[in-house]
Amino acid sequence: MNLSLDEKPQSAPTLTRSLQNFFLNPQARAVGLVFTTESLLLGGWVAHIPYVKSKLHLTDASLGMVLFAMPVGLLLMNPFSGWIVARLGVARTCFLSALTLCVSTLLPINAPNIALMALGLFFVGLSAALLNVAMNTCAVDVEQANNIQIMSSCHGMWSLGGMVGSALAGILISLHVSPSVHMLAMTIALLLLTFALRPILASIPTQPPAESSAAFVRPNTLLLLMIIIGLGVAMGEGAALDWSAVYLHESAGASSQIAALGFGCFSLAMTLGRFMGDAIIPRFGAKLILSLGSLVAASGLLLAIAVPISIVVLTGFALLGAGCSLGAPILYAASLRVPGIPAATGLATFATFSFIGFLAGPPVIGLVAEAYGLNYGLGLVVALLFICAGISRKIKL
Repeated sequence: MNLSLDEKPQSAPTLTRSLQNFFLNPQARAVGLVFTTESLLLGGWVAHIPYVKSKLHLTDASLGMVLFAMPVGLLLMNPFSGWIVARLGVARTCFLSALTLCVSTLLPINAPNIALMALGLFFVGLSAALLNVAMNTCAVDVEQANNIQIMSSCHGMWSLGGMVGSALAGILISLHVSPSVHMLAMTIALLLLTFALRPILASIPTQPPAESSAAFVRPNTLLLLMIIIGLGVAMGEGAALDWSAVYLHESAGASSQIAALGFGCFSLAMTLGRFMGDAIIPRFGAKLILSLGSLVAASGLLLAIAVPISIVVLTGFALLGAGCSLGAPILYAASLRVPGIPAATGLATFATFSFIGFLAGPPVIGLVAEAYGLNYGLGLVVALLFICAGISRKIKL
């Protein structure tokens, strides 16, 4: 194959230059804030999962099952994502899907029963799936229009939002602020931000949408291996998103405030890694970073399982975040360059399976946890990450 994830530009940007390319470019900043909007909402929701679990008297298995509503929404939306982007345009799709995500996130946190919680999560999945494809496409448009690399920094903004969202939730929990009030206030603030970003997003030059209606393609060998690695990385992210607070609270005996910091530590490490990514990926090569990252992620989660003490678990989730940090930026960008597959189709196909790992992984962990214990559920992710490390080393590009 002609594609190589280790293909390096003649002049790799320094860390300072790559950050300047992102933060000093209004269009890049606007796209990054769209990434942040999604993760702020998801980070806030995740921190309150133990609250919802307790309020509705859910077991690990029932919580795992209801969390499947999000990937169901994802699967139903993804076949139409490319078509919607082609009809509405990238900027308008980003705007509308961000609006619907803001509103739909209010549903599960206020649900009085498991059925309405599932319905709310279903709408969250629909909105997040569409936004995921639109905002990554928008980031590529900015890169091509400005001849810069911003994909990793955009994903860094996603991680930053998750970190801020979970940390804010932890503070508000300690102040006994109602989760419903917290999510309502955040939703209003993000709705105002979304309207403010609309004209900047509309100014971004877009590529011809001839291929945008394509939804899926049968993966060739390269794309299939990328999908497997993406599933492992995404399951690592999903494990931290949906189960870090539960694991810290129930297995490590942490308070609700400390438990909310699990995803924050994960997101902090991931944020730092991603903001460095646009400089270090061209310098060291994607293949090496994918392999070492998977090993670090697996080792961190294994440490959290082996030593269920709060400070050690927080360290383990931080290592998980560092190891997973550059997987998505590398693979999303590479999915647009798979030989023999149109760019939009490669992105839509990879994004679908990757997001399935992100959303469906946590319910699978819940089912395993109900039968054998949460340690075994998280151990499943550890095993998959070790497999991903091996694939990354052997992959023929």
